[in-house]
Amino acid sequence: MDNLTLYCQKLSNLNVSNSKKRGTALHKPILILSIIDLISRDIIDINEIRVSDELIETFEKYWQIIGSHSYTGGLHYPFFHLQSEGFWHLEFKPDFNGLQPKTTNTLKKSVEYAYLDSELFEFLKNELSRKELLDALIAAFFPDIDHQIDSILQINQNFEDEIIIPEAVENNPKYRLQKTIIRNAFFRKAVVSVYGCQCAFCGLIVNKNLSQNIVDGAHIKPFSQFYDSRIHNGIALCKNHHWAFDRGWFGVDEKYTIIVSKELEEVSPHAKPIKDFHGEKLILPRIEKYFPDIEALEWHRQNIFHS
Repeated sequence: MDNLTLYCQKLSNLNVSNSKKRGTALHKPILILSIIDLISRDIIDINEIRVSDELIETFEKYWQIIGSHSYTGGLHYPFFHLQSEGFWHLEFKPDFNGLQPKTTNTLKKSVEYAYLDSELFEFLKNELSRKELLDALIAAFFPDIDHQIDSILQINQNFEDEIIIPEAVENNPKYRLQKTIIRNAFFRKAVVSVYGCQCAFCGLIVNKNLSQNIVDGAHIKPFSQFYDSRIHNGIALCKNHHWAFDRGWFGVDEKYTIIVSKELEEVSPHAKPIKDFHGEKLILPRIEKYFPDIEALEWHRQNIFHS
């Protein structure tokens, strides 16, 4: 087992409180999401995670959107208890009294900073490994079994309901990143869930385990241009066909029929070539209200697809 997979498993198996009545206490996952957010924005750029205003505000923001409302929030709880997971370590202040901090202000007075295993911190600084760790965390604590799909969709909608001012985004790259890293992870999760973890193009379903999936949630109209993470702007595609769709090798018409670019040249001796899917129907979600938006597919044909 490689170390990235090991850390994916560690994030997938966080020790959290759980009860039938109150559900899962998401303090630890939300703290890690907050850390990932701040690392992606270069606000945390060294392996010293302090109880800063940015961390407090980020944790509170995510708690409001995805927190367990039957539990009380508060950064102090997961910041202290993540020590039990083995990859999170605390550097205490000299006068720390040894008692668990009961408030965030007490936490500030007790702890200089937290730090991660150095290898995990390096993984989180890298865009590709960060995405895998993020998806593993979300897959574990927001599973895609049928009776919980609605909660995933609601979280995705909660992110979508946040007001984004394009002018502010363009003038502030850090703001743009904050609005995409975690948001898009939940978008991917929502899209893959409604498609039953199946590639809409080729039908491939391969789950390595519960936290790693070969199928992605692909934006039809790019988020970087339209800031649109509604479920209707997504299609579930395997890694290869996601890449091909983004580069215009194929499109989808208004009847959900696949059209393949005439410019495409490929050699595919061990798999069905992309060109052989021309004229086949896209595999759609079971529920019609989750079907991809016809207008978005038209935009893709006009602006991305190479006819």
